[in-house]
Amino acid sequence: MKIRIMILLLVVSISGCTKRDLTQYSDNTPKLDLFTYFAGKSKGWGIVQDRKGVLVRQFKVDISGELNPEGQLVLTEHFDWSDGEKSSRIWVLTQTDSHTVGGRAEDVLESAVGKVYGNVLNWRYRMNLEVDGMTWEVAFDDWMYLVSDEMLLNKATISKFGIDVAEVTIVFRKEAQ
Repeated sequence: MKIRIMILLLVVSISGCTKRDLTQYSDNTPKLDLFTYFAGKSKGWGIVQDRKGVLVRQFKVDISGELNPEGQLVLTEHFDWSDGEKSSRIWVLTQTDSHTVGGRAEDVLESAVGKVYGNVLNWRYRMNLEVDGMTWEVAFDDWMYLVSDEMLLNKATISKFGIDVAEVTIVFRKEAQ
């Protein structure tokens, strides 16, 4: 039994070290500029699946993005969940260099960090997530892919203690300005 546990821990630790090289996407087009894409209005439609791939929830999100006087992008998100719940989140994004974006939101612990190359963004953060009346500290590993000037795909893995517990898939559409 101890050997099985040690093997499981080794597999989990090795798989946690696997990291994609974002620079491989440098030449991909169209180029993703989060500030340009999310300025104005956009909508998203998404699903949440548990670690076995079972659909848990669906949602729609309306997003409004505005530049503040400090040059930060303020994203206001309004979620409508399939079970009737409504929730909101406000992100404040800061471009720190040509490839790095930082972000803060009330339920995000510390700061989110994103790296952008070509049409791809990898966005990582820890947050307090409400689940069945309890608050869980979880980690998000988001991968966003700009497939056209209007469409952005997002696939996020949610983990706790380094173990994947859920996936979120979202399709965003930028509305005409």
